[in-house]
Formats: sequence, structure tokens, C-alpha cells
Amino acid sequence: QVQLVESGGGLVQPGGSLRLSCAASRNIFSINVMGWYRQAPGNQRELVATITKGGITNYADSVKGRFTISRDIVKNTVYLQMNSLKPEDTAVYYCKSQTTTGGISWGQGTQVTVSS
Repeated sequence: QVQLVESGGGLVQPGGSLRLSCAASRNIFSINVMGWYRQAPGNQRELVATITKGGITNYADSVKGRFTISRDIVKNTVYLQMNSLKPEDTAVYYCKSQTTTGGISWGQGTQVTVSS
């Protein structure tokens, strides 16, 4: 089981930026896929971005060109840089990991609120 701890959420004005961090309890290079998901009130949890063990990234269409997922293998941390934020980006953001054996872990979530 991988323990994941997110941080970096908060309140930001439209057009602003935030960087989320997800610290893992083990070497992320041993994890098959890590990703960010979000859930707004009344909505289902949706994929935002993922990064594979090989460094391949994938983004939801709604965030392409604005969000960037990256990782620091030494720090066992995955980041989500969010630029040009919009009110519709408001949600609880969750970090997820999937190991090579299929084990899935979720973080506790961090709130992102985009509002003037």
C-alpha cells in the first residue's frame, strides 16, 4: 500500500496559478502510474492528468495547455502545476497511484477554489 499526501491547494483568483504536490511513501519510480483527479460538488471524480513510470503524460482536454504534471524521483513527489485557472477548476484534487501489481491508493485530497 502506498501512502499519498497532497498539499498546495487554496484560494486563487481566476487567471492565477497553483502548484499541487503529492508525496508518496515509496519510490515513485516503482509505481506504474500516478495521477491527479478532481471532484467538484455534485460531480463524479474525473481524471485531470497522469504520468507513467516511463514519463508519459496524459491530460484531460479541459486542462491541456494550462496544467502540467511532473515528478521528482529523488523526493518521491508528483506535482501538478496549474496555470490560467478558471472558476470551473474549483474542486477537491486527489492524487492516485497504481502499482505494477494493480494496487490502487488515493490521497486525502486538497481543496482548490478559483474565485474573485
